[in-house]
Amino acid sequence: MKPEILQLSPILIASVREKLAATYTVRPYYEQADKAAYLREHGANIRGVVTGGHTGITREVMAQLPKLEVVAVNGVGTDAVDLAYARDRGIVVSATIGALTEDVADLAIGLLIANCRGLCTADRFVRADLWHQSKTPLAPIPLARQFSGMRIGIVGMGRVGRAVAVRAAAFGCPISYTDLQAMADVPYSFVADLVELARQSDALILAAAADKAEGIIDAKVLDALGDQGYLINVARGRLVNEPDLVAALQQGRIAGAGLDVFVDEPRVPEALYSMENVVLQPHRASATEQTRTRMGEMVLASLAAAFAGQQPVGCVTA
Repeated sequence: MKPEILQLSPILIASVREKLAATYTVRPYYEQADKAAYLREHGANIRGVVTGGHTGITREVMAQLPKLEVVAVNGVGTDAVDLAYARDRGIVVSATIGALTEDVADLAIGLLIANCRGLCTADRFVRADLWHQSKTPLAPIPLARQFSGMRIGIVGMGRVGRAVAVRAAAFGCPISYTDLQAMADVPYSFVADLVELARQSDALILAAAADKAEGIIDAKVLDALGDQGYLINVARGRLVNEPDLVAALQQGRIAGAGLDVFVDEPRVPEALYSMENVVLQPHRASATEQTRTRMGEMVLASLAAAFAGQQPVGCVTA
């Protein structure tokens, strides 16, 4: 008998889906209209769960899976998983730690360059056939902000923060950062106070996991960043006080923002839609074929390790 797996979110990579189906009996929970009935039918035999970082799994669902051994998160976020409950029951929880780093860092820099250079505004200008209609070429488009040499402040000097720093440094950008403590193995300037980091930066890039932090980017931090400063968030939506951010953008107290994550996804503050100085993405920093394939393979490896009585790579409940 194949172990039964409850799948809480879809996997986009066909080769991973095929391997999962070949190795396990997959129960597609995310496709069910009556999820409660589906759990009553299959919950007693489920040994593993595959879920996404945003979806996670609740204590209530885990409680209906008496044979559950492993929750393999197809992502790095585990704040949607009740880790304390999982530990109490001896359920292994793993995440695809490290697989997303390069893509997330790439998008952070991409968002900042797109914001500074007005790439989305200029793209719309050309697509609307306004270029040749303008008597003064490019007159409707404001002059852009040079990215090279900007002072970059990074919130969170973990894997992603370090990858962002390497990329920004290649553009001649001075790097400062804040974290719980200074890191002895990085050559960048540590600034303990977030407000002071914002004051010293032309762009503030959020790269912290910060599962327990909330609303740390507020009006005080944004005012310190200033009317020439940019905010980039590829970390967690809830790190930002969104009403404060919307107000700062509306009032011109910061220059712009690039956002891949939001407090209440998929809901986005409607005021952002009409702002030309904001670049928006639907939480897709890891959305490349290469990274999603790596993530899927790590999920498969986690399931196999747990069922073999071994600790998976990326285990967060050890």
